[in-house]
Amino acid sequence: MFVVRTSVDENLLSPAQLTRRGITPASVAQSLTSGCQAWVGEHRGQVVAFSIADLEYASIFALFVVPAYQGIGLGSRLLELATQSLWGAGADAIWLATEPRTRAATFYQRRGWIVTGTDSNGDLLLERQRG
Repeated sequence: MFVVRTSVDENLLSPAQLTRRGITPASVAQSLTSGCQAWVGEHRGQVVAFSIADLEYASIFALFVVPAYQGIGLGSRLLELATQSLWGAGADAIWLATEPRTRAATFYQRRGWIVTGTDSNGDLLLERQRG
């Protein structure tokens, strides 16, 4: 998943930047045993996309697709799996944050996500209601 995360065109963070934010292979592994669920998209045994849903905070923590695999439905499918998991966990509303004026922001808004504000980093906060 870290290869995917560090290969994207938008919202790119280096391994060092991820580490400074507390996102390491160990912290992600820990999160998957304590309230988060993840899904991956593979091609020929190689992970080319992933999503992570945080059940405790009713949020999409991550959704990333290697640029060469964008536009073929992997992101949509992974978002659907994460969303269904959050609804199944009892969430009435779910949220995520993403950079403004990006393909990602447009991707979410086309799928019914509504901008509700911005966070302290300037990222858009988006929400989706059940139903």
